[in-house]
Amino acid sequence: MPAEWEKQDATWLSWPHNAEDWPEKFGPIPWAYTEIIRLIAKGQKVKLLVLNAKTKAVVTEHCERAHVNMANLHILTVSTDRGWMRDCGPIFVFNGKKKIMLDWQFNGWAKYENHVEDDKVPGKLAKLEACETMEPMHNGKRVVLEGGSIDVNGKGTLLTTEECLLSSVQERNPGFTRDDYEAVFAKYLGISNVIWLGNGIAGDDTHGHVDDLSRFVDSTTVVTVVERNKKDDNYKPLQDNLKRLKAAKDQDGKPLTVVELPMPAAIPFEDMRLPASYANFLICNHAVLVPTFNDANDRVALNILAGLFPKREVVGIHALDLVWGLGTIHCLSQQEPMTAGAKP
Repeated sequence: MPAEWEKQDATWLSWPHNAEDWPEKFGPIPWAYTEIIRLIAKGQKVKLLVLNAKTKAVVTEHCERAHVNMANLHILTVSTDRGWMRDCGPIFVFNGKKKIMLDWQFNGWAKYENHVEDDKVPGKLAKLEACETMEPMHNGKRVVLEGGSIDVNGKGTLLTTEECLLSSVQERNPGFTRDDYEAVFAKYLGISNVIWLGNGIAGDDTHGHVDDLSRFVDSTTVVTVVERNKKDDNYKPLQDNLKRLKAAKDQDGKPLTVVELPMPAAIPFEDMRLPASYANFLICNHAVLVPTFNDANDRVALNILAGLFPKREVVGIHALDLVWGLGTIHCLSQQEPMTAGAKP
């Protein structure tokens, strides 16, 4: 599995249509997606799933009004339940020079019933794109895995969390142990080294996705969120993750460079704490899109990431409305790597 900063052919998105994901705040969400599409399409293709011809017309109107580079927007009609592409979309890997869509089972984060159409998405896309597909299996069973639960450095090391994959609270693969997951990662993702973090951030509906915690920014450097307020619920688990990363080694037995990212102040809404995190950024060929939250730490996080991505434009995306859907920019997207020798 290539790292996210390697050359990409496209970013996959799914146009938002499930108002229940953003109850009473759905109105601005299509426009937030439009701005994300505009920024990505400045430098690469966007492959966008829509429900039907009517939705396609709405999308086209939104994007034209926002001056999206329409030559880079490719719209495909594919039914979805919710369409958080990081988790229900395919994960792209290479077998030699052959690009393969991995079609993991998606079970609605072991929490929601409306996931049947989302689970079909990779198979449908493989047919539309004429791309070889594979369903990861282990011990005779199809493996449940979401893209947000893993992050890779493209050299053989993978980050994940015990809370997401080993907890029985939202159990993805009953009976799976560390050894089972590491065998799956080795077989289907080319992983020789797994770094297990502990718990995710407070409010995370996915029960510990790593893309709200810690992300590789190059093959030897990882950013990880930390909380300075010792009274905050995130303080202890994030300190534990920081300790684990500082003790971790890469696939060659070398220590990682660990860079700390701040957390925004807690964002409560109704009776919930929302899972706001600067780690949920998206890397594109030309830019890095970072969720921001009207917080003093917005500029701190943007400056840190700008220093780590000097050849890319680091852009803040207002995400206070998006995060009411319990995810932001990385959660709603999935990168497709470019085949060696291909042209953008």
